Amino acid sequence: MEKEEYVKFSDRKSPRIPAYSYATPNYYFITICTFQRACLFGVPGRLNRLGQIAKEHLLKIPQLYPAVRVDKYVVMPNHIHAILIVTADDTQDSLRDLSVILGQYKMSVTKEIRRFCPDKKVWQRSFHDYVIRSQRGYEKIWTYIENNPLKWEEDCFYIDAQKL
Repeated sequence: MEKEEYVKFSDRKSPRIPAYSYATPNYYFITICTFQRACLFGVPGRLNRLGQIAKEHLLKIPQLYPAVRVDKYVVMPNHIHAILIVTADDTQDSLRDLSVILGQYKMSVTKEIRRFCPDKKVWQRSFHDYVIRSQRGYEKIWTYIENNPLKWEEDCFYIDAQKL
């Protein structure tokens, strides 16, 4: 392979805001996708065992990180959307950083799923995040999450289960 035919990991463009602390108190819209967008979690509105695990661990985040609240969320067949609210408290910022929180979340879900599905690849690398900057933005994202199951076949992550 020629040197110019590949891009090193360090050369990849980051979607994150430069010099922004993702531990800053704010509202964050996050999306986490399954490995190769496999439909692991059931169907919209009817989670299977793996989907229940993903949901239960998402709702445990505030127990592990008291400065973080899970606001609106949905577990879809191959991804999760959530609004996480990071509040101010006396703990170190690094304990509230989205990368730390979501890394721990993904690890705990994977660990539990692998108890009965050894070698299962659960998550794609990283996650998508968006800093919510206004009430209007919050309402738009909240509505998007609410309606996501109803619009599954229009979703950019949609995979026709019959074609799998």
